[in-house]
Amino acid sequence: MGVLKIFSKINRFHNPKTKIKTYPFQYFSSRRYSSDLRINEKDEVLPVLIVGAGPVGLVLSILLTKLGVKCAVMEKSSNFSQHPQAHFINNRSMEVFRKLDGLAEEIERLQPPVDLWRKFIYCTSLYGSILGSVDHMQPQDFKRVVSPVSVAHFSQYKLTKLLLKQLEKLNFSICTSDGPDGPYDGLIGERKILLGHECASITATDHGIMVGAEFLKDGVKTERNIRCGILVGSDGAGSTVRKLMGVAMKGEKDLQKLVSVHFMSRELGNYLLSERPGMLFFIFNTEAIGVLVAHDLDQGEFVLQLPFYPPQQTFEDFNTKVCEELITKLVGRKLVDINVIGIKPWVMHAEVAEKFASSNNQIILAGDAAHRFPPAGGFGMNTGIQDAHNLAWKIAAIVKGISPSSLLQTYGTERKPVALSNTELSIKNFRAAMKVPAALGIDPAVANSVQRIINSGFSSILPTGLQKAILDGIFTIGRTQLSESLLNENNPLGSLRLGKLRRIFEEGDSLQLQFPAEDLGFRYLAGALVPEDGDTVLEAPTGRRRDYVPCAEPGARLPHMKVRCLLKDFSEATISTLDLVRGDKLEFVLIISPRKESYDLARAAFKVSEGFGVSLKVCVMWPHGSLENRLDRSKETFLPWGNYVDVEEVKMSSTSSWWDTCQMTNDGAILVRPDEHIAWRKTTVVLDPISEMEGVFTQILGIQRTKI
Repeated sequence: MGVLKIFSKINRFHNPKTKIKTYPFQYFSSRRYSSDLRINEKDEVLPVLIVGAGPVGLVLSILLTKLGVKCAVMEKSSNFSQHPQAHFINNRSMEVFRKLDGLAEEIERLQPPVDLWRKFIYCTSLYGSILGSVDHMQPQDFKRVVSPVSVAHFSQYKLTKLLLKQLEKLNFSICTSDGPDGPYDGLIGERKILLGHECASITATDHGIMVGAEFLKDGVKTERNIRCGILVGSDGAGSTVRKLMGVAMKGEKDLQKLVSVHFMSRELGNYLLSERPGMLFFIFNTEAIGVLVAHDLDQGEFVLQLPFYPPQQTFEDFNTKVCEELITKLVGRKLVDINVIGIKPWVMHAEVAEKFASSNNQIILAGDAAHRFPPAGGFGMNTGIQDAHNLAWKIAAIVKGISPSSLLQTYGTERKPVALSNTELSIKNFRAAMKVPAALGIDPAVANSVQRIINSGFSSILPTGLQKAILDGIFTIGRTQLSESLLNENNPLGSLRLGKLRRIFEEGDSLQLQFPAEDLGFRYLAGALVPEDGDTVLEAPTGRRRDYVPCAEPGARLPHMKVRCLLKDFSEATISTLDLVRGDKLEFVLIISPRKESYDLARAAFKVSEGFGVSLKVCVMWPHGSLENRLDRSKETFLPWGNYVDVEEVKMSSTSSWWDTCQMTNDGAILVRPDEHIAWRKTTVVLDPISEMEGVFTQILGIQRTKI
């Protein structure tokens, strides 16, 4: 039975031997439980329960497990969706995936070739005239100068399958709730994914979090209690956890309503492969308007997004036959092999949760449960994956007894500003997308205004059928602006509109795909870090693509540079500076230059980190060509500590030295967190290394210690 069977009914890692008994609440409340959540392996309670088995929840479960934290996942659906959903994976998320046992490499191997998805194409139909196209890949994107990995185009359900394979390797088992051997009769343990379990209640107690779960057993709704130390809600835009927490969303609601049509057609895929490959196709003609997402041209897998105007239109208006007819109108000819797989409505929002943590930091929101973006720019899933990356090491520090639960306050402190910034950017990008139809004479804002007038002025006096007829008539009149007799260079008005459209494309003022400055350059200004003196104001997003500029200020992601790593057995390996940070260990990395003062600082850091119970690795960054025959220096200096590595800059014509890249001198030092973000840096010689490092670790870890 294959691992992908679960996408239809049953998963390969369903373990029929799993027996999970439901214990009464009194069993749990009789145990002593630390109020500051210093959970350890001796506790019988499950340290972390994740609600929601989408990419964010699955990535978090992998990261936690690799860091040695026991966790389980609960999902209300009885199987995993095969709807493609999100499909663009940005640089930072791919960097996270590099730490998941070759996941990034597997995505790169399985995704379509970049030349098949680098463009957005604007046309009158897929077989009709092209109004313009935008290539979203620039030459520097292929050189991997700012990141060791490129962006990817890979459907969410395919990503989910790869994540499940990772979890299988970590000995996770999937437990369904539709059979006699389902998860009903034992204490819930780690490394379980409970399908068909819906979060029905959450109770915070002095002894942890009690989650009431509902599931079907033999067709009968059944309830059980699951107790955990930390509850993470990664259960999507309609998050039950968020609602049970009573956390409101703030921002812009109902930006647009759409119907998503998932269909297959190898005929269409083959045509686009040979004639006009692209990722997104924006189609405007007198019969229909829609956006086609080409998830996989080789397989012929597509999702069509159609505007939806309830209550005049109902979801029932978009049945399979109607959707096939709309596909034909937008393609420009009839396809013989259309197979509509699924149709579903959805609403576009731009909102962020008022808070990301509650109940003494025992309940956390992540992913779409914490923020809902327009899909423009692909910020939804990517921001959620980076939420998980930020969260994992902090939970591990708490569970291992290194930090108090207050460390999780820094999760919201750091991630909420990023969510707000990405909300602003996605709105700007969405509005840039609307400039194209507006230039063609079919401004969507006008359509929305017309519907609001109908809803406010006539909904109480006109029958629904008449309202729908009026709305359809207005839309039909509006689409006449797209007729070939009008939209051509020989027509003065058409020529004016086409000229405006060209300027939008040339000036980069249409929908954008990549935002390197935001994807890689987001920075935490406060949280689990030591901020520098002076006010820092981050540049507001412009809605246009901007290049990423490496930065080594506290809160920034560690800059990428290729380095030659000289191992203790004298073997060599060329790696990224990001690879200095391990994904399977709660470990900080101190980067120094080979100077006496820096070695003194590193020895102090080793000593202090031992007192705090946290692992530290020291990286000595040698200039290009300077390391030969000097390996003994670090060994002699760091004794009795052995967790260090010597690396040498790899000289490339397009890169500066490491310290120049960081905009620092080699007098400085950089302390990197387990999530590859910079926790602290020093740009000058430290006069009292022990005192300095005590203050640094105290602030980062959120704990108080007496001096060593």
